[in-house]
Amino acid sequence: MLSLKDFKDARHVLEPVLRRTKLVRSYPFSQTTGNRVYVKPENMQVTGAYKIRGAFYKISTLSQEEKEKGLVTASAGNHAQGVAYAAQRAGVAATIVMPTTTPLVKVNNTKNYGAKVVLHGETFDDAAALAAKLSEEEGLTYVHPFNDLTIATGQGTIAYEIFKDLPDVDIILVPIGGGGLASGVSTLAKLINPNVTVIGVEPTGAASMKASLEAGHVVTLDKVETIADGVAVKTPGDLIFPYIQQNIDDIITIDDDELVDAFLDMIEIHKMIVENAGLLTIAALNHLNCKDKNVVSILSGGNMDVITVASLVQYGLINRGRVFTFSVQLPDRPGELLRVAQIVAEANGNIIKLEHNQFVNINRQSGVELRVTLEAFGHTHKQAILDAMCAAGYEARECLTNDFYN
Repeated sequence: MLSLKDFKDARHVLEPVLRRTKLVRSYPFSQTTGNRVYVKPENMQVTGAYKIRGAFYKISTLSQEEKEKGLVTASAGNHAQGVAYAAQRAGVAATIVMPTTTPLVKVNNTKNYGAKVVLHGETFDDAAALAAKLSEEEGLTYVHPFNDLTIATGQGTIAYEIFKDLPDVDIILVPIGGGGLASGVSTLAKLINPNVTVIGVEPTGAASMKASLEAGHVVTLDKVETIADGVAVKTPGDLIFPYIQQNIDDIITIDDDELVDAFLDMIEIHKMIVENAGLLTIAALNHLNCKDKNVVSILSGGNMDVITVASLVQYGLINRGRVFTFSVQLPDRPGELLRVAQIVAEANGNIIKLEHNQFVNINRQSGVELRVTLEAFGHTHKQAILDAMCAAGYEARECLTNDFYN
């Protein structure tokens, strides 16, 4: 069983390596939830995620013979960078197998730390199968991303820092993929204060730990489907599962749309880039059935490529009614475009893009299709603009999200 001494040893090894990610009080989230909310910004950690903790500590415990064989692991990105960084510091060769869907920033950062990267499969489980095969065939030392008690011990050191900054913490929200972070944090948290509540958070499309807890044993999902690539795990770890059973008080599942909202909130409110897996605990704040509690949300990482950031911003603005597109058929005569622009302006809409097509049909009375993309303050304002168009005699039709991208 993991003991307090195990975590103290890990903290001693990691102290010179880690960046101190102090808790940040979120007054906006506190106000909307009725709790005192703090975030633990591991997105600001070395390598951009908490994974450096477990990877560095694990490699520090390997024998010289194990190191000389070379290391291999599988990862959706953050563990990869942690292993690559730690291996470089230790002067050890590392091979990292990553899913082909891994964001480019994570692939490039892993390479920049000196590791050999192999892209394979669409999910973490696909990559893990190849990593295990390489370990057996080439005699490499396998550093598992989560199903390892030493790894979990390193991850769990986060709990020390939470209690140092907020000794009277009531609830800790922790993301769950394979379970390494959740098992480490929850175990140490309960050792420090058995009365603290630790809640795991999973995406609805990859809730393998919730399914396992309900079954009473580790289960494998048929598939995973979520934008939170860092926690898209079909099978949680069997070695750490007993610690989850004992120390996790509840699990909340989050839909992908909620992660998009949380992404916009973190950018606009706290000016932070947090990857989708790390946003699970922000989205979970709205699911808590409590008030006046000290709540800590662990932001597990912030490694997100620019294209994904742009897509999330655009989709999020559409989702909130702050950007939308409508189409309307106009008579083919001078002044109609100006009239539409005036209606939008009077309704305080801000036009982003116009597409004016005179060749839709040969009927000049309704022969022009106009598509207008504009900014609004939200769904209520969006509807007011559409109503103004209809009041002026135009049959304005809001385009679907898919139409917007076409």
